[in-house]
Amino acid sequence: MDPTDMELIQANLDNDPELAKLWAEHLEMEKTLDDMNQRLYLSTEEQIERKRLQKLKLAGRDRIEQILATLRGTPS
Repeated sequence: MDPTDMELIQANLDNDPELAKLWAEHLEMEKTLDDMNQRLYLSTEEQIERKRLQKLKLAGRDRIEQILATLRGTPS
């Protein structure tokens, strides 16, 4: 995420509960995925969970991008 987007997110976390929730979830999923990616081996269940988290993170990121576009006043 570029620095301008990060500034926009930080500036609006207190004013936009949905953005705050999505951002917190994004950071948590990123941390969990980073931890999983550091491991040499994942069980089948862990691989499935990793894919599920990746999809959820992507969906959340898409919604964050929509919110940012609205905040910028540009069409999403």
